Formats: sequence, structure tokens, C-alpha cells
Amino acid sequence: MFGSALLGTAAHTARPWRIHEVANDFRVLDVWALPTPGGPGDFPHLARLMATFDPAETSSLVRALFAIRWTLGRVLGLDGQETGLGTRVVSLRDRLPADLSDTPTDFGAHLFTPLYVTDDEFALEIANQTVHGVMHVGWVPEGTDGYRGQMAVLVRPNGVLGAAYLVAIAAFRHLVVYPLMMRDIGRAWRQSVAGARR
Repeated sequence: MFGSALLGTAAHTARPWRIHEVANDFRVLDVWALPTPGGPGDFPHLARLMATFDPAETSSLVRALFAIRWTLGRVLGLDGQETGLGTRVVSLRDRLPADLSDTPTDFGAHLFTPLYVTDDEFALEIANQTVHGVMHVGWVPEGTDGYRGQMAVLVRPNGVLGAAYLVAIAAFRHLVVYPLMMRDIGRAWRQSVAGARR
């Protein structure tokens, strides 16, 4: 939909991403082909776009769903500082090998905390009372000389609550949130590429 597609988990697990050695106890929740066609040198541009992309600022429906989620989070105590990185869970930065721990992490992430960036992948993490999650974005070859982005969401649920939460939001993720996010990511990509060529 909107130039993107929900992929099987093998689209992520079969590639030699560095995240496999860092988050080997996380499960792959979703994998999406991003509507971000480009060339071999365009990955840094995608990393900046994805790190600063705020899904709560996309369509009015997605904004409403996120507003409900943040409200429930406040009421139920799902997103307090005591439920996040460094308190409830240890950051995956503590697992990074030396060559990844020295990579820049100042690329302006909005909701997530940056982990690492390489020439063709980057990862960010988030934690709350329900899950410890990772957003992984890679740059994959497509066709004869093109590339596109690929996003994987990896999770480690927090007990029964986390598992139930992921089941409860599955339909919203697949039918509403991700498809509309993909549309807006594609739009932002086209605008930024056009701006760079001016």
C-alpha cells in the first residue's frame, strides 16, 4: 500500500544485519518495505528522515490513536521514567561491540533512543511497561541498480501484560497505523529528495 509492503520476517532475518548480534533475544514483530527508492549513497538521508519522523504527526486518524495511547499510558503508568531504558531494562547500548558503540547517536531521534548507525543500517530503541522495542532500518538492493529502505520492528514483551498489549494493537498496527505511516514516509522522502535536487 502506498508503494510499501508488509514483508515476511525472513526479509529481515536472512540479511547479515548487525542488529542480530545485539538483539538476538528479541522477536521480529513486523517487517516493511519502505516507499523510499534511491541509490547506493542515499542511506544517510533515510536515516535522518526516519530518526526524526513522528508518527503522531501524520494523518488525523493516526494522531487520534496515538493521543489515546499516550493518555492510556499516563493513566495506567505505562510510560513513566521508571518503566524505560536504564531503569526497567538495560539499554542495548551496553551490548554493542566496540566498532558500533563509537558510531554517532546524535541524529535527532524523536521518540526512540539511538543505538548505532552504519553505512547501510541503523537502530533505535524504546522501552515502557509493555515492551522493550527496537526500530531497525536498513538499505537493501532492489532491481539492477536501485535501493530502498526496509524497516523491522523487534520486541521483547514485558510478561503477560506486554504479550496481551501486542495482541490488542495488532489490527491497528497492520490496518491503520503502519499503512498511513508508510504513505507519509513516502511523501516525506519524495519531498526531501526533490529539495535536495534543487
